[in-house]
Formats: sequence, structure tokens, C-alpha cells
Amino acid sequence: MPQRPVALVTGASRSIGIGASIAAVLAEAGWDVAITYWHPYDAAMPWGSDPQEVNSLQVKLKSFGAKTTSIEADLSLIESPSIIFDAAERELGAISALVMSHCHSVETDITTTSVESFDLHFAVNARATWLLIKEFGRRFRGEPGSGRIIAITSDHTAGNLPYGASKGAMDRIVLAAAREY
Repeated sequence: MPQRPVALVTGASRSIGIGASIAAVLAEAGWDVAITYWHPYDAAMPWGSDPQEVNSLQVKLKSFGAKTTSIEADLSLIESPSIIFDAAERELGAISALVMSHCHSVETDITTTSVESFDLHFAVNARATWLLIKEFGRRFRGEPGSGRIIAITSDHTAGNLPYGASKGAMDRIVLAAAREY
């Protein structure tokens, strides 16, 4: 029996979230799926954090025949991408698609954004994207041109400066990766 391809989907902690939906579509299409989540971020958001949602998502992925693993990771930490890849590869094998649907988004405008908030947005939305792509590129062993890197964003800057600016940087990082890889 041929091995299923493996996707790593970041930011898949809520059953109604984009990351969870992407993970489910991939599992249904024949992929094994590693997911990441960060409960402290969700707990600070209006929707809150329900640790059972990650378990429910894994049950759903398995119902499609997928092997799956979940990895709680603080993407503001520089070491997180290598830890994530180590865990995902240990459980599922080599990753052939990286889908980044994680984000840090606390709405503030130019005058109300603190330096700490600005820095945290860039650490999660831009720097983690760069480090995840770098780790994916370092470990990828598939045929040239067969790997996939996908990043999810929106164009929301006015009234949400740190999110929009950091996702704009993420966009440029992904474009550079597309050209360099």
C-alpha cells in the first residue's frame, strides 16, 4: 500500500477555523495531516479555547483514513519550527506540503499599537512563517517541484496595523520562497 502524502497545517485549533477546514479537506483527499495549535492565544481571544476541539478535529481526520498528530506550539519562539517538524516527522513521516494558517491578530490602529504587540505580531506572522519555510526547505526530500507551501492571509491593515503589516511581510516571504525554491 503506498504511503499517503503528509501535510503540516498550522493554526488548526478550532473546529470552525480555516486551519481545521483545510486539514479536513486534505485528510478527505488522501493526506495524513499534522496540525499545530496554541491554546493560550485562543484563550485570550473572544472565542476562547476549548482543548477538546483539537481532539475532535483529530477524530474527524481519522474518519477519512488519515493518520494525524497534533502539536501545541508557541510560534513566537524561534525554536518552534524545528520542534514542530521533528514531532510531525516522527509521527507521520516526511512532510510534502506546508500550509500556514496560523496568525496572531489583536486589532489596534497606528496610535494604539504597542511595541510589544507589534513585535509579537511580526514574530508569529512573519518570522515564524520564514522559519517554517526554511525548515520545510531544509528537510524536503521529494522530487523537485513536488512540494507545496501555502500561506493564508487577508488584506486587513486599516484599524489593524500590526496584523496587516506582519501579514504583508509574510506575503513577501512566501513570494521569495516561491522564487528561490
